Amino acid sequence: MLAKALEASHKHATMDKDGLLGGKFYFKKLPNGLLDKTKVTCTICKAEFRYHRSNSSLCYHLRAKHPESTSTGSCQSTPQDYGARGRITKHVSEKLTNSLVVWIAKNCRPVSIVEDDGLREVIRVASGDVRYNLPSRGTIVSRLHTLYEDQRDQRSSKLVQVRNVALTGDRWTSVNNDNYSGVTAHFIDNDWTLQSFALTVSKTEERQCAEACADHFLSVANEWKIKDKLTTFGTDSARNMVAAARLLPFEHMPCTAHILQRTITVSLNDSEFERVLAKCRKVVGHFKQSPANAQELKEQQVAHGQKTEPLVRDVPTRWNSTLEMIKRIQRNKSVLTTILAQQNSMVTMLTDQEFDILQKLEELLEPCRYVTELLGGRQYVSCSVVLPALCYLFRVMELSDDDAVYVLRFKKVFTTDLAQRRDSINLTWLKIATALDPRFKDLKCVSKDERREVWASLHDLVMAETHAHQPSAQTTEEPSPKKRKIAICLLGSSDSDSEEEEDSIDRCLDRYKAEPKIDIEECPLQWWLKREGAHARLAPIACKYLSTPATTVPCERLFSLSVYKNTCNPVRTIQGYTYDNSVNGQKQEATSQWHKKCEKEQQRNASLKDTHGHAQCYTEKHDD
Repeated sequence: MLAKALEASHKHATMDKDGLLGGKFYFKKLPNGLLDKTKVTCTICKAEFRYHRSNSSLCYHLRAKHPESTSTGSCQSTPQDYGARGRITKHVSEKLTNSLVVWIAKNCRPVSIVEDDGLREVIRVASGDVRYNLPSRGTIVSRLHTLYEDQRDQRSSKLVQVRNVALTGDRWTSVNNDNYSGVTAHFIDNDWTLQSFALTVSKTEERQCAEACADHFLSVANEWKIKDKLTTFGTDSARNMVAAARLLPFEHMPCTAHILQRTITVSLNDSEFERVLAKCRKVVGHFKQSPANAQELKEQQVAHGQKTEPLVRDVPTRWNSTLEMIKRIQRNKSVLTTILAQQNSMVTMLTDQEFDILQKLEELLEPCRYVTELLGGRQYVSCSVVLPALCYLFRVMELSDDDAVYVLRFKKVFTTDLAQRRDSINLTWLKIATALDPRFKDLKCVSKDERREVWASLHDLVMAETHAHQPSAQTTEEPSPKKRKIAICLLGSSDSDSEEEEDSIDRCLDRYKAEPKIDIEECPLQWWLKREGAHARLAPIACKYLSTPATTVPCERLFSLSVYKNTCNPVRTIQGYTYDNSVNGQKQEATSQWHKKCEKEQQRNASLKDTHGHAQCYTEKHDD
């Protein structure tokens, strides 16, 4: 019965939708209700013909017996129709091959997928060409090489055109105990657009000591010919990375997100929250370690009209996982209580008092999550937001008479630890970046004395920038006596020229300070694009300082994408493409991967837009 129903439905779909030659022919119906696909009948004269999966004889019949039926449409296939209904044209086949290459690179597919019969059948059905064959592995590998080189040339040309480049670097150890190193580049181009892409992800054989890390990062900079353009080098808080940064001739920019997450971990240790969190982990483990319990959780969630979602257990190295565990347990409070009561489980559910503690902890961790995601974006300026964001956290963690004892203890430990770690980051760089951001140029996130120091530093930077672009006065020719006399006469005016230059720089800074602040939702790079001519002296400095990322999150993302598919082969990465260069006998293969370019970037951009809700908190700490 099922087969007849499927056949009937197929018949109706065929007759109603397309038919043969636009419905001018139809398949003969057998007495049992099925279709005879070997015979067709003309709808005009009811003549019967044998059908061998070709429309040529049917077209001839229409032209010979029913020419009026072909007046509205020719039976002769155009090249486009033939490519759609018959063999795939060479042009379309080339586009398919290139699309397969990009798909393999973008979605981390193995090159051997072109030998998959299922993929071949899908393309045959979609194209209508039953004789289509997928390209060989050699063709795909060759195209991957070409794709990698094209991407590399594009990135190299961009790096040549800019003056300043910031790097982030990191080292990882895979599950196979292999060492990998990744480096990303960040800069602002001539159109004031923030650019960010990977330079390399490569397997390393040497030990992960500071000297080896520093040598590797320098070799990457030399390979891309950007050593003289580097401004900052961002790393996490690992000791070997911090020590490597000290060996490099660049400014070190510690990852603010790592610092913040480390402060959260320290604040939770030996606190009242830790006892409740331990109980939460037991509840989560009860459902994570048993498929039967997990299934019962889903059924109860449906019965209670809630969203079906698994519980999450916090992981020390996974940012914001503690907050997510708390939220899910609170959302499923009634469901978990019902299940544990019905099972008479040894795992006890949290009490109302413990749920109150979780609610307090959520209120404390939510601002930290917000700041972490805000600073972790790579498609917008983040370096200038660090100090306002930390100022916001200090305000959130201010002690209150209404706080419980365990909340007061958490806040004290948090603010003390974060203040110590704040002093270890590159405050000088961050302050200048904040001053050059038209959203925060009033510098209310720092004290008044620090504001004066920042503007004095900017004054010196403008002076150095001015002198760097002045033409050299040195000459190999001996000046004539007349010129020497003029030079001696003008020698006394050098002091006045210097004073005029000082006044000119002061007027430049005053003019920038007088500009109105822009809204927190506006882009500072667009502001600089429109006013680059009005602030020509400050624009190159702003381009340099605002390009530095606040975290190493862009580099952290490389590992999950570029290494989990590779077990032992060296990998080099450019933007979205990871090129795996390995030798097997005399044959060289390559695999390509595409970064998840916008991995939750829309969410992070949304977080950036949400900053208007915290703008006052950013700037009120040191308000006049």
